[in-house]
Amino acid sequence: MNARTLIAGDPSSPVILHVPHASRTIPGEVRSSLTVTDDQLAAELDEITDAHTDIIAQHAARSAGVPPWILRNDLSRLVIDPERFPDEREDLNAVGRGAVYTRTCNGAVLRDDEDARTALLDTYFHPYAAAMSDLVADRIAVTGRAVIIDVHSYPTLPSAYELHPDGSRPALCIGTDPHHTPQWLADAAHAAFWSFADVCIDTPFGGTYVPLDHYATDPRALSVMIELRRDQYLTENGELVDIAAENLGAMLGRLIDAADRGSR
Repeated sequence: MNARTLIAGDPSSPVILHVPHASRTIPGEVRSSLTVTDDQLAAELDEITDAHTDIIAQHAARSAGVPPWILRNDLSRLVIDPERFPDEREDLNAVGRGAVYTRTCNGAVLRDDEDARTALLDTYFHPYAAAMSDLVADRIAVTGRAVIIDVHSYPTLPSAYELHPDGSRPALCIGTDPHHTPQWLADAAHAAFWSFADVCIDTPFGGTYVPLDHYATDPRALSVMIELRRDQYLTENGELVDIAAENLGAMLGRLIDAADRGSR
């Protein structure tokens, strides 16, 4: 079973679309270690999967003037969450939602085996982090920089585990990092999604993904997070609205083009 997929872009492109949370796939040996019922698991996946963000990324790659690179996580974030810190730096450890989740969104026990956590980090988390780090290093070596566009979505209503549930939940949240998101990149994200009536910075979710061995030390690694509120492209039943996904892909494609130009 593939844990991730790398789709090569144009050799001259510094842009990496990162799609970490689109999958619902859980290997059988991992499923057997979870303490929830099938119905509870389905509800959890409905709530935490960034459904169809991989399709939006595909539309974006096709619409961009210079095709970006794509790294996609092909396993559910219930296996490992590649965007969490794997140690005490992770704030969401407090609610069992660190690199390996131990609690569901509503606080129920998801897994309770510490040995399983270590095995999941070794089998999935660290290899994924190494693949992303290698891709960033390759883009820097070839083009002189890497621009990560981190593609996510989030539900209209806050999940119980969220640390800041009272914040605004706009149609688009742009996540930034003080070390890796220059003002021009945040502005480019605003401009690409200009038709959105409500856009916020770092609300309800802040930050953006950068591999740890580049974080806060390598100014050539740039990053911005795109968080789409799911009602912008899903029906109430969670079904994809094709034309909405295409339109969002076109907007994201404009950001890809701006990121390519702006980083030169």
